[in-house]
Amino acid sequence: MTAAAVTVKRTGWDVILGIALAIAGLVLLGDAALATAVSVWLIGWFTLVSGVILLVGALFRLRSGGSWSPVLGGAVLTVIGLFIMRNPAAGAVAFTLIVGALLLSSGLTRVILGWVLPAGRWLLMISGLVSVLLGLYVLFNLGAASTQLIGILLGVQVLLEGLSLVVVGRLHPADSED
Repeated sequence: MTAAAVTVKRTGWDVILGIALAIAGLVLLGDAALATAVSVWLIGWFTLVSGVILLVGALFRLRSGGSWSPVLGGAVLTVIGLFIMRNPAAGAVAFTLIVGALLLSSGLTRVILGWVLPAGRWLLMISGLVSVLLGLYVLFNLGAASTQLIGILLGVQVLLEGLSLVVVGRLHPADSED
């Protein structure tokens, strides 16, 4: 199997979109609590709608020999969506708990890999320790972090995506003249 040839180039549209994303990232960082609330609300709606769609689609296929796992998955997604929509604060706490656990576990993994692997040992260990400390901070300050963390992470991600579009551009097929 051959890989498609791609080039990295920046177009005028990439710069415009990058500037818009960078401004949106700064706006999100300006009110991280509102960004957290809106993102939890959107996640709740998307989870609810996707659960209902999966459930309805699975029920139509049930008579034709479909398995029960899509029905169960749709029902679980629907219940999770309803739970998030009914209590967005609890949804934000649950998402923050997941982020803290992921930071902690990925940090521990990098520390262990840094201990074992000879190449890039210090970089792995330092980044792992930073992730472990961030994970512990989030997990031990769950109430305070849940109102801000998701909005801050979303704002930083959107800002960095915008800046990378402005500086680097996007991947384009090598044959394309866009």
